Amino acid sequence: MNLSQQAKPVGERVVQRLRQIPISTSILAPLVALILLFVVSSLASEYFLNTRNLTNVMRQVSYTGIIAIGMTFVIIAGGIDLSVGSMVALVGVIVLYVVNAVSDPIQAVILAMLAAVVAGALFGLFNGLLVTRGRIAAFVVTLASMSIFRSLALYFTNAAEVSTRNPFFSDIGGGFFMGLPIPVLVFFGLAIVTHVLLFHTPYGRHVCAVGANPQVARYSGIRVERIVLSTFVIAGVCVGLSAIMLTSRLNSVSPSDAGYFYELDAIAAVVIGGTALSGGRGTVWGTVIGALILGIINNMLNLTGVSPYLQGLVKGGVILLAVLLQYKRTP
Repeated sequence: MNLSQQAKPVGERVVQRLRQIPISTSILAPLVALILLFVVSSLASEYFLNTRNLTNVMRQVSYTGIIAIGMTFVIIAGGIDLSVGSMVALVGVIVLYVVNAVSDPIQAVILAMLAAVVAGALFGLFNGLLVTRGRIAAFVVTLASMSIFRSLALYFTNAAEVSTRNPFFSDIGGGFFMGLPIPVLVFFGLAIVTHVLLFHTPYGRHVCAVGANPQVARYSGIRVERIVLSTFVIAGVCVGLSAIMLTSRLNSVSPSDAGYFYELDAIAAVVIGGTALSGGRGTVWGTVIGALILGIINNMLNLTGVSPYLQGLVKGGVILLAVLLQYKRTP
């Protein structure tokens, strides 16, 4: 019996063990933290429970939350993507160029949305190929592509803001459906789809197995490189969706500011939600809760008049606490 045949039963046991991890235990702590934070915020400011304020919080959370869902797959598979913020800027530029290039306003919106998803997928594919085929660490690849994407966005626009007068485009990011902002519906709809993909399909189990132990996963018959590549593509598609929501909300995009620090917010949401930075375990709903926690914290800091120069300190402290609690829970 060769080495791969010996390792295959081990790999199957790894996958089975990952399937047996109860989802509720991994998101219980973030959920409790979210409830406590909500209660404290409602007591700290009389404006927090205002309908308009809660709607704005949910809308702001959706932009980075959509990206964080894609980031969840990348991190569970043992990778990282630092380029998503710059990717938002470049995809946003592409979206508005397509909108302005097509004369029919409805066709322009449809083509722009398709272009955003395709462009995001291609940029994610670019990162994934360098990681899997080029054998370069994901941190290094995405750190480089972060600079590349931002530079391209600035070059194509001469660092100037790009806008559109399309009468229908703003209805996507600024519109409502069933009383909720469309970006929020997209955020939660995407969370449902990706949760099913991660926990109720063989693909999701393979992603967890690759993140837990790529060598054992390879011996058990899982195509590790293909799985890792696909997670970067998923992250790129999520960036495309977020870019659509953001640019349509503003009807414009600033290549120097769009998506600024989104990569940090996305990673923070994933970590706060209980996903292990070492890979192998995590949940989509934990990431959703993490994004909501960050959104409420930012909102409360603004409502209570905390200096914007100190808000990064608070956010950084929350991230460190979440990571510390992860290590405390790890046997």
